[in-house]
Formats: sequence, structure tokens, C-alpha cells
Amino acid sequence: MGQEGKKLLVIVGPTASGKSSLAIELAKKLNGEIISADSRQIYKGLEIGSGAVTKKESQGIKHHLIGIASLKSTASAARYQKLARNAMRDVWSRGKLPIVCGGTGFYIQAAVDGIIMPSVKPNKKLRIKLGDKTARELSEMLRALDLKRWQSIDKNNKRRLVRSIEIARSLGSIPPLKSKPIEADVEFLGIDISKDELARLIKKRVKGMIRRGFIDETRKLIRNGMPEEKINEFGFEYRDAVAYLNGIIKSKAALTDSMAKQSLQYAKRQMTWFRRDKRIHWSKNKTETTKIVKEFFEKKTTRISNRPN
Repeated sequence: MGQEGKKLLVIVGPTASGKSSLAIELAKKLNGEIISADSRQIYKGLEIGSGAVTKKESQGIKHHLIGIASLKSTASAARYQKLARNAMRDVWSRGKLPIVCGGTGFYIQAAVDGIIMPSVKPNKKLRIKLGDKTARELSEMLRALDLKRWQSIDKNNKRRLVRSIEIARSLGSIPPLKSKPIEADVEFLGIDISKDELARLIKKRVKGMIRRGFIDETRKLIRNGMPEEKINEFGFEYRDAVAYLNGIIKSKAALTDSMAKQSLQYAKRQMTWFRRDKRIHWSKNKTETTKIVKEFFEKKTTRISNRPN
């Protein structure tokens, strides 16, 4: 695939909506490889909780950026940006189509739009100080420091809230983000799914996670010496699993219900993020998906430099 013919397909949608299976199906048809855009799948040891595809599920399609980072490290959006762009170049160099697939909107924006992050080193003392605070408390702290950033951030993501507070304290406020978009023709494909169907798929996914050994995966993290507070930072699923292991959540049925309910709430926040991006073409079925992809490959390639509206 030549420099002027570079194309990039981005598949987005809420959790459990079928992004991974669609990406695999399209990769098989389009000679593609998949680049995960999930803030937890990048870590080794969170495979079940993050919903990472298994070797069998991948159907022989190469996946990038899954299970490559140590749980002791910090996988920031800036680091993801570098890794994702390196993966894109690798896929293009072999004449294949990179397909970015995931539900972490900020990671996708970092990789595709080239958001340039403020150069602020982690403040370990501050992170320890903020570690015991709730998401609500962190949200209020950020609101007082930088109202503009507070208005756009996921107020339930403690890790991102801490990082924003860290930057705001260091620089006084978070400066406007600059960008350097990827030089390629980009198509954004979104999975449009009804609330009822999504709720059904989420319940199915949560049951599958528990059946595959999600509780044991969490127990292993504890046995390996990871503090429960750190495990809780990996998301509500792990927080619930820790509560189950501590006897706070009394049964697997209650665990399933709690995880499913919070997954649906998370899916709503994901869709709020994605709906703001007017570049995304939303598809409700395979017929619409086929049409969108066909038109993308038939149109003349141009270098995309536009940001979301």
C-alpha cells in the first residue's frame, strides 16, 4: 500500500456491541490487522476483565496492543499514541489495512487525530495523596482547577481525573490540546445498537466473563501482591470482583447484576463521547456496514486532517 494510498478503518461503539467480531470479519475480507484501542487490553493480566479476544476468537487475524504492558507500568494516552502509530506503520509496510477497534474514545482520538499531550511527568507524591479519594472528590478538585477540562472528561475515570489534576497543578491549567492528524484516508464506522439489544449482549458478556474465570483472574492479582486499591482502578468490573472476594457482594448472581448494570451505564457514557464525532458513520446491520466500507474503498484517497466537529 503506497504512501498516497494509505487507508485506515476505525470501528467504534459501546462495550459488548460486537466491535471485535465485526473487526475480525472485515479484516478477513480486506486483508487487515487489528489495533486494539482499549485502555485496559494493553495490560497483560487483565484479559478476561477487559474483554480481550482470545487466540481462538481472533480466527488467525493478527491483533496489536493486547497484553503488551506490565501492570506495574502506566499506559497513558501519550504512550498509546506512539504504540498505535508504530503499529499502523508496521501494518501499512506489509501492504495490509490497519483496523483500529475499541471503545476508549480518547485513545482513538490520540492515535488518529494525533492529540499532542502536555509534557508533564508523573507526580508520585500527588498520586499517592489522591489515591484514596473517590471519583466524585477528584471530579470536584478538577472542576476547581480547570472547568473546561472538567466539562469534557469522563468523571468516573479516576485514572484520567488524577492525570488531569496532575497536569493542571503543574501548569496552572490544562493547555489547549494541539494535534497532528495521521496522514491517511480514515473511515470511522460506528455500531448502532438498540438499548434493549445492548442490555442483552452486556448480560451475556458478563456471564461469559465469570464463566471464563474472571473471579480467578482478580484473585490472582491479589495473590501477586497488587493492592486492592490499585486493582479497583482497573474499572468497576474489578472493583466488583474485589467486593465479591471480600464478601461484600454475596453471590455470583448479585455480582453479575452489578457488573451488567454498570456496564450499561458505561456504554451510555461511551456513546455520549462518540456521538460528538460527526465523522462516524453509524451502521445498524451488515447491509449498511457493507455499503459504508464499499464507498470508502471506492472513493479517491485523500489525506485526512479534519478533527471531530
